[in-house]
Amino acid sequence: MDEVEVVVAHSERATLRVGDVFLKVDPDQARIDAEVEAMALAPVPTPEVLWRKPPVLALAALPGTTLGSLGGPSTGSPAAWAAAGAAIRELHDAPLPARPGRAGRSIVALTAELDRECELLVSGGLLPADLVTRNRRVAEAAFRPWTPAFTHGDLQIAHLFVDGDRVTGIIDWSEAGRGDALYDLATFTLGHEEHLDDLLAGYGTDVDPDVIRAWSSLRSLLAVRWLVEHGFDPFAPGCEVDVLRSRM
Repeated sequence: MDEVEVVVAHSERATLRVGDVFLKVDPDQARIDAEVEAMALAPVPTPEVLWRKPPVLALAALPGTTLGSLGGPSTGSPAAWAAAGAAIRELHDAPLPARPGRAGRSIVALTAELDRECELLVSGGLLPADLVTRNRRVAEAAFRPWTPAFTHGDLQIAHLFVDGDRVTGIIDWSEAGRGDALYDLATFTLGHEEHLDDLLAGYGTDVDPDVIRAWSSLRSLLAVRWLVEHGFDPFAPGCEVDVLRSRM
């Protein structure tokens, strides 16, 4: 009999695996609707939707393995990273979806959110002021005009599967929509910036690496407090706080 594996779980949603089926439990029906809609529109391989019965979405497992995980080693070859870059570029060049995505927040809204979060990180004693100030300065490079793209919005390295050097699919599309393409690249290389050149070999080099690094700092600053409050450890080796420390 297949065992139930808890893939990820927190107060907002949970993902379970039973054999070759993933069960996503999410009380936010709009978020599930957005995920299914994005998978149908995306020009890259996505999991097959087996059935939906709110608040549960059942998806078929993808073949292959991920390139790695945040805080863990990357097992992918340079060719696999390049293949990932090519798949991500195909997504970004696709016709725009109707929905704004997580990567599409306005500069005004992001600036306000970042300033508020930086203040809370320091006043709450989670991070030292010099670390926050330095990364807040680095994050400024992300605040520039950008052309909307079809973005995944939560393109963690653990969300893209490969079989050898071939991309077999991308999972977790609930944050997808119109947004800044470089946000996806920053999320994908978070904690694995040593593979950025390999990724861009497939994606294309018409991007600014400094903006990618800026998004990495920004994303990490916004994530630390949420992760701590939901039982995750951003202080683990290779995770968000290490990304912030690398800017010092």
